Amino acid sequence: MSQNRPVYLKLRDQIAASIIEGRYPEGQMLPSVRALAAEQGANPLTVAKAYQQFQNDGLVEVQRGVGMYVVKGAKERLLESERDQFLQQEWPEIRSRMERLGIKPADLVEQAG
Repeated sequence: MSQNRPVYLKLRDQIAASIIEGRYPEGQMLPSVRALAAEQGANPLTVAKAYQQFQNDGLVEVQRGVGMYVVKGAKERLLESERDQFLQQEWPEIRSRMERLGIKPADLVEQAG
């Protein structure tokens, strides 16, 4: 599933995870497009497209000449949208595959313990 996703969406997911995990807390400046592109080995235009998604969603704000900052409430909004996406899109596929393979939820709990 994720192999077919465009690179900018994969980058967006990585940045979202970093915000949720606190690597980029609210009020902190995100790395510049060039810095993140170099770090990820990506094209700067691809990084800019990923950043644009956050700006369109109101999760970051741009201060011209300074940088892009994570806005207050971004972590909670991302958590909510990521949970919704998981439950509506990913979980049904996982549950279906578990059923095909004969894996029960209790089997997963045993593996984790």
